[in-house]
Amino acid sequence: MTDFSLPEELVLLQRTVRGFVEERLAPRSAEIEERDEIPRELIDAMAALGLFGIGFPEEVGGQGFGKLGYCVAVEQLARVNASVWNVIGGSSGLCAQAIDLGGSDEPRWRYLPDLLSARRIGAYALSEPGAGSDAGALVTLARRNGDEYVLDGAKTFITNAPIADVFVVFATVDREAGSKGITAFVVERGTRGLEIGPNDAKMGLHGSTTAQVFFSGVRVPSDQRVGEEGKGFALALRTLDHGRLGLAAHAVGAAQRLLEASVAHAKGRVQFGRPIAANQAIQWMLADAATEIHAARLMVYDAAARLDRGERVTPRAAMSKLFATEMLGRVADAAVQIHGGMGYMRELWIERAYRDARIYRIYEGTSEIQRLVIASGLLEER
Repeated sequence: MTDFSLPEELVLLQRTVRGFVEERLAPRSAEIEERDEIPRELIDAMAALGLFGIGFPEEVGGQGFGKLGYCVAVEQLARVNASVWNVIGGSSGLCAQAIDLGGSDEPRWRYLPDLLSARRIGAYALSEPGAGSDAGALVTLARRNGDEYVLDGAKTFITNAPIADVFVVFATVDREAGSKGITAFVVERGTRGLEIGPNDAKMGLHGSTTAQVFFSGVRVPSDQRVGEEGKGFALALRTLDHGRLGLAAHAVGAAQRLLEASVAHAKGRVQFGRPIAANQAIQWMLADAATEIHAARLMVYDAAARLDRGERVTPRAAMSKLFATEMLGRVADAAVQIHGGMGYMRELWIERAYRDARIYRIYEGTSEIQRLVIASGLLEER
């Protein structure tokens, strides 16, 4: 990819999403933070604009635009409360993505049209109390019983769980087989034996619901298996390639907004008779932020374009996620510093953005896991 300019259709998408964010979502941002929930009418408004279907083919109810288009849209959604995109990321970016990548015709046609229109909300149930970064060590069990599987176990930190209608659940059919026994299933809310814990109280991402999910003798028809038996771990990793690009794009957008706010504040805040922007110390913080944001954006767009061309992007997705999320942490810290005492006050959104930024380096694979993925790719090269 030598030309990094966006095609006209993606420039139009970018403008459309940004306008929607500024007109419909931004005015409700403080309300979302205070209530710790996203009003259903806002979810419906995002669905009406097609935001849940961007990046998916039209034949299954998507909006097209490819993964690059998805990243362009996500970057603009980052200009508001971080939890707003999280409901899309958990539902479409992970749950629907896993169903689509799994390739099973029955689950794809049964669930994707509803998930990509937000008639149903999805959740991606991979992490467990004893298997976070080490997802291959999960112990939720799926026992075959005739034309059904019976699931027993527990999942933790599951985004959208309190509001989800559909769960993609990863369980093992053979605990002795390690990651080679992991299989994916679609489980619907209301299935007997499925229980959702209370909404987790988090440091940030207020408005994004997260909870534990429990399975006790949950019966799942075999036609709700996603992909082949024992191929679930590979599916989970492929899905995370997509999810990590979305998360990296969101980090870029969040950092861009913080930079713009910091520039405006530095130009308007007068100390010792001149704007603080006249001080080299402030200028360097702004310059470093702008440079890192530009680099991260190019990394994300390059990896997304390669994914659209059918290339394997596991190392590049990990690089994008690692660099962009670490960059966001630095930019958020600089934004608080530039805003001074006001940056620490809850009346200014900078404080919220600082708290929200911390989770980016943890979920969908910690920074340490990303480094392992990158190094593994390097060492496997011949």
